[in-house]
Formats: sequence, C-alpha cells, structure tokens
Amino acid sequence: MLLAQSIALGLLFGFIVFELTGVVAGGLITPGYFALYFDRPLLIAQALAVAMATMLVVRLLGLVMILYGRRRFILAVLVSFSLQWLSAGIIWGFHLAQTRVDALGFIIPGIIAHEMERQGVGKTLSALFIVSVAVRLVLRAFGLIH
Repeated sequence: MLLAQSIALGLLFGFIVFELTGVVAGGLITPGYFALYFDRPLLIAQALAVAMATMLVVRLLGLVMILYGRRRFILAVLVSFSLQWLSAGIIWGFHLAQTRVDALGFIIPGIIAHEMERQGVGKTLSALFIVSVAVRLVLRAFGLIH
C-alpha cells in the first residue's frame, strides 16, 4: 500500500512540476520509487549511474541505428536492465543477481535515461530530486515512513 501511495503522490507532484516547468521528473513512477529509497542512498546512486551509462550507450547506438520514439525508449529499458544485471552479477555474483528483483535497479534507470536523453540531464535530475523529496516529506508528515 505504501508503494501505491508513494507513486500516487509522485504522479501528482510530477504533474504539477510538469505543468509549471514543462519538465518530466524522470518518468511517471520514478519519483515515488526514489522517495521510498532515500534511506538507501547507494541504491539511488547505483540507479543513477546505470541511467547515465544507459543514456551514453543509447546515444552511441543512435549513431549507427535509427532510434526514435518507442524504439528508443524500449532500447533504454533493455540496456539499463542488462547493465544492472551485469553490475549486480559482478558485485554480488550472478547466482544472487538472478534471484534479485528490484524495480529501482532494473526498470527505473531506463526510464530516467530516456528522460535525460529527451530533456537533458540537469533538468531531469533536478525535477526528479525535487519531486522525490516532496513525496518523501508528505509520507513522513503523515507518519507513513520514518
């Protein structure tokens, strides 16, 4: 239930930020997930590192492939999934990486990378941080997280 509340608040605040600035906060569901992971900064850092690497790989692939729209988005998610699985395998071992299911690590970086590619790294990460913090503060204010 907490995840649903966090995502709903992220959607609401993300919509407000988009209407005011025209900037998407790293995707629709991303701020809600980040708000729940602020107590685990290494996972956030890892997700952002994978997102940056994904953006670079997609840009390089865009030099030799025709990438636009949904094709570019799906490629970003696939690349981020692969990079996350590879890095998790190197860090924890591939046996553990196969049993680990973590949306922040596997799906979210691809969404962030796609938005960074579309609107710029600074704008995307700034909006993501602002909306995620707002969600986290509201969840704390209502006693839903500590």
